[in-house]
Amino acid sequence: MAHGGGNKAILAALAANLGIAVTKFVAYLLTHSSSMLAESVHSLADSGNQLLLLVGGKRARREATPEHPFGYGRARYLYAFLVSIILFSLGGLFALYEAYHKWHDPHPIESWHWVPVVVLVAAIAMEGFSFRTAVHEADPLRGSRSWWQFIRTAKAPELPVVLLEDFGALVGLVLALGGVSMTLVTGNGLWDAAGTASIGVLLIVIAVVLALEIKSLLIGEAASPEHVASVRTALVGEGVVSVIHLRTMHLGPEEILVAAKIEVDAAETAAEVAQAIDAAEIRVRHALPGIEATIYLEPDLRRSVGV
Repeated sequence: MAHGGGNKAILAALAANLGIAVTKFVAYLLTHSSSMLAESVHSLADSGNQLLLLVGGKRARREATPEHPFGYGRARYLYAFLVSIILFSLGGLFALYEAYHKWHDPHPIESWHWVPVVVLVAAIAMEGFSFRTAVHEADPLRGSRSWWQFIRTAKAPELPVVLLEDFGALVGLVLALGGVSMTLVTGNGLWDAAGTASIGVLLIVIAVVLALEIKSLLIGEAASPEHVASVRTALVGEGVVSVIHLRTMHLGPEEILVAAKIEVDAAETAAEVAQAIDAAEIRVRHALPGIEATIYLEPDLRRSVGV
């Protein structure tokens, strides 16, 4: 997904954010609006987010080495975690820092009054296109899950990151537009500071949500309940009597480690056991289409006490 549909969403977000960042910064230079400065840094940070996701996807495709025998699939989790911790948090903290100074030294927008409103409306349109692309790419993968469930349970980090990032950007733009508009109407720069602070809080909340979700993937999550059930069912048959215990773990979004102790018939020969294991591995791979499975099976006999 990340190398196909996910990349399309990432590139759409990158193109939108680079253009928006430049436009917002020009607007800040003309108006000295703190909301515009916070939003330009936000868009610049978002552009860095997409670059990190692309780098993570490229590094994850490296071949396995003796030092990393299971490959580099988790690089995608690492770079997504860096996005959540460094760029989102830095963007949020910068906005709060700027809001603090603007609150203590408020000043109205004294020139080029129309510029920030036009820029923000145009940015909402561009960001809306990016968000629509992410939603379109994620919807087939989401299935019957709600969007919150998709973000919580997705094993590939790129689309949840882009979805939350684009959603946060849209909300941030609306907050900035509100702060700038109220400043223009009232002549009170505190509205601009309040809009900037709201953007900072929003970014930090998104950073915390992403960090918690991706941390779980980085530590090592089991396969989804549906995949675990499919593996358990596929293991039984052709010499495999039952599954004594089963463990799974994602080595990457599309890579799963399967380790199981399986019950075989006591009357089987070593050759028959080996044949049963080979057949079970083939069945498991057929049960996990689109996923690369690394499988370790230990044959055993069912005992009444202990295993």
